[in-house]
This record gives sequence, structure tokens and C-alpha cells, in this order.
Amino acid sequence: MSLAERSGRERRLINAAALVERCRKCAIGSTRRRSVYGEGDSCAEVMVVGEGPGETEDLLGRPFVGRAGELLDRMLLAIDLPRESVYIANTVKCRPTFDDGQRLRNRAPDPSELANCRGYLDEQIEIVRPRILLALGAPAAKSFLGPTFSITRQRGQWYEGPLGIPLVATFHPAYLLRMTGGELTAVKRLVWDDLKAVRAKLYEVRANAPAAPVEQIDLFSSEAD
Repeated sequence: MSLAERSGRERRLINAAALVERCRKCAIGSTRRRSVYGEGDSCAEVMVVGEGPGETEDLLGRPFVGRAGELLDRMLLAIDLPRESVYIANTVKCRPTFDDGQRLRNRAPDPSELANCRGYLDEQIEIVRPRILLALGAPAAKSFLGPTFSITRQRGQWYEGPLGIPLVATFHPAYLLRMTGGELTAVKRLVWDDLKAVRAKLYEVRANAPAAPVEQIDLFSSEAD
């Protein structure tokens, strides 16, 4: 990847994030504190897609922070993927909430919100061009694979995602944080299997990728004479 290509991708992501910040297609565009476009390596091999921002993400304007973000960092690091080496985004860029009479609470994005944000997510995928897409949780997986997708039955299986990119889904870190005891142990084992599958697939696509062209440099320019 040339420096010019990386710079171009980063510039496109910055411009798209600014557009999202101004977006008011949905009511949540007016109730959120900050939009949460995404962050990470513009040339990442793996792109992680979650459901939507929570309270902490809404406050900081960053995806996957707080306890769920810390667990995601550990999950990625376990397969030799530091957080800064991946790109992290969500299906929607603003925090979906409802008012319980005392405070705003998190909720799942509704179909219209998913549809309004889909173009932003598709653009992120097109810019980053990851080798692998990792969907976290059922809502994120359903946004790619349809409403009948079952996270319990179909997680860990490979599908063809946007642009033909291999896609796999696993449980959301927040789901693991809500579990205890033997149930947690069983789910952690499943997630670890899925993460190992991501690592294996990444090795596979790296091996099958065509070699990058080498940029020719004139070692004997007139300045060297």
C-alpha cells in the first residue's frame, strides 16, 4: 500500500465522518451527543462491525469503548490483531435510545435507522477494502445476512459479504459481559473458536492474494549525477 493510497483513504474517511456528523435523517441524529463514525487503520485487513453506539460511545464519539470495548481489544489481541491494526464501525452511527421517564436508555436500531445509515457503512467498507468482515452480535449480522439469521445457530460460519469479502459473525462482547458461570464458559469457548477461524481465514486470504506491484524508483536520477 503506497503512502498516497493510504492518505487518500484516510481523507475519504474524514470527509465521510464529517457528513455523518451533519446527518439528521433519523430522530436519533438530534438526541445523540456525538456521531460515532468509526476508527482504525484505513488499510485494515479486518473490519469489525457492531450494532450501534452506546452511552459511552455517544459521549466520546468513538466505537467500542468502555467495558465491551476493553473486552473486544483483548479478543482481537488474542489473535494477534491490536486494536489499531483493524477498522471498527457500527451499523448505525448515532446512539439509538428511548426515554424511560428518567433517562435515555439504549435500544436496538429500528429498520428505518439501519436503512438510513447503510450507505455510510457500505462506503466505509468500500474505502477500507478489508480482507475479512467480523460482525459482532445478531443485529450486525442480520444487517448483512437478513432478518432470519440466527446468531446461536449460524455464528462461526463463513458467508460472502459486501464486495465479495468473507464475513463471519460471533457474539457481541456486551453479551459475554452479561453472562455468568458455566454458560459464560461455554460461550467464551464458542467465541474463541470463531476468533481462531478469523485468524486462519486471514492467513488463507493473505496466502492467496496477488503480490503487490513494486513501485519503480529511479536510483540514477539527474540529481545524483
